[in-house]
Amino acid sequence: MTEPVLDDHCHLDPERGRGVEAVREFARAGGTHLLVVNQPSWKLGVEPDTGEDFRPVFEATEAVAADASEVLPGRAWPVLGVHPTLISRLVDDREMSADAARQLMCAGLDLAAEFAADGPAVALKSGRPHYEVPEDVWEASNAVLRHALGLAAETGVACQLHTESTDDLSAIGEWAEAAGLPAERVVKHYAGGTCAGVTPSVIARKDAIVEAVESGEPFLLETDFLDDPDRPGAVLGPKTVPRRTGWLRKAGHDGALRVAHVETPRRVYGVDTEKGL
Repeated sequence: MTEPVLDDHCHLDPERGRGVEAVREFARAGGTHLLVVNQPSWKLGVEPDTGEDFRPVFEATEAVAADASEVLPGRAWPVLGVHPTLISRLVDDREMSADAARQLMCAGLDLAAEFAADGPAVALKSGRPHYEVPEDVWEASNAVLRHALGLAAETGVACQLHTESTDDLSAIGEWAEAAGLPAERVVKHYAGGTCAGVTPSVIARKDAIVEAVESGEPFLLETDFLDDPDRPGAVLGPKTVPRRTGWLRKAGHDGALRVAHVETPRRVYGVDTEKGL
């Protein structure tokens, strides 16, 4: 049987980027499964005024994930939501109040939750800015994040978060539990080797991976592949997770690989990465 290899967070842009060709490269390197996160809305030319304006962003993500599934040994699943740094574009560039920006972003998440309830998405995407912002923007961002956690609980999916660099999101894990979402179903995207309180999606660099393996805690692996022609080579390429998986397997870490590619995806997203391989 082919061993599962899941990249927990990547982006695909079939119009401007490599799209499914990047997926083929991932599969040739040994990759089997992907979580495809929607591009930030503005990268698709969407400057929203209502929650409904996010619809083409989510539709495009579902479509490219379906195309990716056609060329993978396993399959791809969409992750849909609103990028947390949109709040700065709304407040700084469009001169919205922080509260008006919050309402718009929550409306976008409401639509994402409808897609997740009716379609193949296994998680919502939210978070808060990873840079310093005014207090009202920070408070509004946390309100958006908490709204996403509640929607994920209601919809029965996980929630991937883009946040500041940290190894402790225990407070957010507590927010999730209070909303009815198990904290292990909250994923810190672009994590270092560990992240207390939630499940880390570890960026596939060797030092971070070693820390994750040595921790003995559940983790996922990701590239955060951007598929952005304006930023070629940004973050990590499609072959990285399969290559790091081979590196770990040679080092005898089969148990940790099962955690990353089989057990944690099952607990967090409810997916079976062994089925059909």
